Amino acid sequence: MLVMGIETSCDDTAISIYDSIHGLLCNNVYNQKIHKKYKGIVPELAARQHLKKIIPLIKKTLFFSRKKINEINMIAYTAGPGLINSLMIGAIMAHTLGFSLKIPVIPINHIEGHLLSIMLEKKKPDFPFIVLVVSGGNTQLIYVYKFGKYKILGHNIDDAAGEALDKIAIMLGLNFPGGKNLSKIAKFGISKRFIFPRPMIKNKNNLNFSFSGLKTFTKNFINKYNFLNFQTKADIACAFEDAVIDTLFIKSLWALEKYKIKKLVISGGVSANKKLRSYLIKKFKKTKIKIFYNTTKLCTDNAAMIAYVGIKKFYQKNNYISHNIIINNKLKLNFNK
Repeated sequence: MLVMGIETSCDDTAISIYDSIHGLLCNNVYNQKIHKKYKGIVPELAARQHLKKIIPLIKKTLFFSRKKINEINMIAYTAGPGLINSLMIGAIMAHTLGFSLKIPVIPINHIEGHLLSIMLEKKKPDFPFIVLVVSGGNTQLIYVYKFGKYKILGHNIDDAAGEALDKIAIMLGLNFPGGKNLSKIAKFGISKRFIFPRPMIKNKNNLNFSFSGLKTFTKNFINKYNFLNFQTKADIACAFEDAVIDTLFIKSLWALEKYKIKKLVISGGVSANKKLRSYLIKKFKKTKIKIFYNTTKLCTDNAAMIAYVGIKKFYQKNNYISHNIIINNKLKLNFNK
């Protein structure tokens, strides 16, 4: 069976083709550059870019997969969470193709895609495992019992880790994408010249995340300086990044210990951060806890994970087809205790 994945939850247009026998055939992502001058994502511009690029990207993906559109057996698309206008483009395209080809169309939760994206890798965990989802919009710890059965252990109650990194980058005068550029400049920082607080680490039973206070602390710290030279900027970036990473580690460790799980998956855009990966690997090296993570292309928003979850749902629900266009920008992951 061939499934086409369509992902348009934010500012990346992504199309993939997944074969139930041979696995992932092609995964293409168009990264929108137009938002750089605004130092942030402009929802209306993102939707227009999706509309402009989605058909050429579908054609490109079919070409490199050596498949024709009438060979596609099913379409899976991101129904949420995300930017409502962006989600609409992907949903309408999915249902238009599904209707014309008379094939099933399945709406997919974007977070569930990130949860199971690790299954597209050669090195993947057996169930159950815990996933640390770290992205621009979400920071969550989720217990994955098996496919379709999850328990949310903790989530961000305000700014997500990626969002906080982006905002501090703007305060430091760095270009968009903020988090990526903050990480680059942090490499030149003097470790432990500044030490910033680790938020919400006093209660082991509380696995939620809060980076708003850390962001405010850093903002006030920056405002103490009349002028920031490169080294001071790098030192602040280093201290902030260290605080975020250490907090992610502490909360992940608590979750693993509480539920006696020895497998941790890190996913989402921020999981591509090399410092985060190396820090977790180093910290867990002396334990029996195994760390799993995606290749960079599967960390950020992509359609491969959407296609994979789609085909799993298709077999699970026995030819499930959606006749209605389903989108929900605040769609939450269903979970079972």
